Amino acid sequence: MNIQKLIQQIEKKKSMLCVGLDVDLDKIPKHLLKLEDPIFEFNKAIIDATQVYCIAYKPNIAFYEAYGVKGWKALKRTIDYINENYPEQFTIADAKRGDIGNTSTMYAKAFFNDLNFDSVTVAPYMGKDSVEPFLEFEDKYTILLGLTSNSGAEDFQFLKSDSDFLFEKVLKTSQNWKNSQQLMYVIGATKADYLKTVRALLPNSFLLIPGVGAQGGSLEEVCKFGLNADYGLLINSSRGIIYASSQKDFAEKAGLKAFELQSEMSKYIK
Repeated sequence: MNIQKLIQQIEKKKSMLCVGLDVDLDKIPKHLLKLEDPIFEFNKAIIDATQVYCIAYKPNIAFYEAYGVKGWKALKRTIDYINENYPEQFTIADAKRGDIGNTSTMYAKAFFNDLNFDSVTVAPYMGKDSVEPFLEFEDKYTILLGLTSNSGAEDFQFLKSDSDFLFEKVLKTSQNWKNSQQLMYVIGATKADYLKTVRALLPNSFLLIPGVGAQGGSLEEVCKFGLNADYGLLINSSRGIIYASSQKDFAEKAGLKAFELQSEMSKYIK
């Protein structure tokens, strides 16, 4: 996968939709719990029902690590299923990793080489030498936490550093790192009023936008302030799609929710 192929998929499907695969065994339909690998079976059904409407999938790694070895195996089966059956889909490991150089290299190998994700989310708090190891992998992308939707974002991200907010400092500084052209950024949909500022700093970068749907983010505002000449947006919805139903029709209802979002997005795609 590369950026040009991603843009082609956006234009082909008239969609910027990323489906978050955040599987909680307490929320999936009860009949699946009788199966040997309920996490994978749930994901498989969701993927088959939504793939025509979306361009990316984003498993949140915590929802798999929480189930130990079984969860990790389900994650591997899930990403293999996507890569083998829908290779046009952009895959995101929502892992929020970031550590000293040699540790980051091992994290990158785990997600890029072993699991074969196209991208991984990374926390920038430890700076350049914790992020650049991820950027050494060709045709792989590092999605840096830029401005997040959670209430705790106020604790640090809006502290002033000289005349800039800290999140602005992160965005500016990261552009000078080696292979920074392979950076994307997480910008929360509930911070859409700051998207104009973000776009001024990152005119050409792709932005991963969580928070549309269940968290209350506005698709209209995200597109108004976030779109660029190459579209430049991956708009994520997790709970609003995958938990649209807790009954046996869960996949069908997920597909309908994905279709609704894709239809709205298509208005903004030439």
